[in-house]
Amino acid sequence: MKSDKSKPREAYRSPLDTSAIREAAKNMDDGAVTAGYQGNREKILALLNSALATELVCVLRYKRHYYTATGLMNTPIKNEFLEHAQDEQGHADQIAERIVQLNGQPDLNPATLTQRSHAEYDSSSDIKAMIRANLIAERVAVESYRQIIEKIGDTDPTTKLMLVGILAKEEEHADEMRDLLD
Repeated sequence: MKSDKSKPREAYRSPLDTSAIREAAKNMDDGAVTAGYQGNREKILALLNSALATELVCVLRYKRHYYTATGLMNTPIKNEFLEHAQDEQGHADQIAERIVQLNGQPDLNPATLTQRSHAEYDSSSDIKAMIRANLIAERVAVESYRQIIEKIGDTDPTTKLMLVGILAKEEEHADEMRDLLD
């Protein structure tokens, strides 16, 4: 067996681009966005802001359904609506935080929220109609996230990973809403 002294000096060098790593230490005002970031930041910010609007509309829809569903038999369904509203708020918070990490501004303007959302608000008063509206919105969210993830591809792995986690939760919500219709 050869000793370590017999290995060429190049064998100990990092396979990483150290000049790019050192360059990343500069431009501190850019926060998490380094020169190596490969995503189309403006496009990704627009996609994230539409997802943010969708999540906020979903929070409002679930909250309305939680507060307006009546009847003793509907208490478990109301609780499900509240849980989903809290999950959707968590998704909105994650997305807003990522927008800021990418040096963007979360668009929380209530005047344009429903126009930017993929999902619709619903003011049903019948419990079955509420569940149906939420199932439709969850299916819309699932497809929206699938398409956003596809558009981002591997250019922004952090955003993609976050959205894959949110997508999994939206799929769970869709299953739960479907089960409530049975």
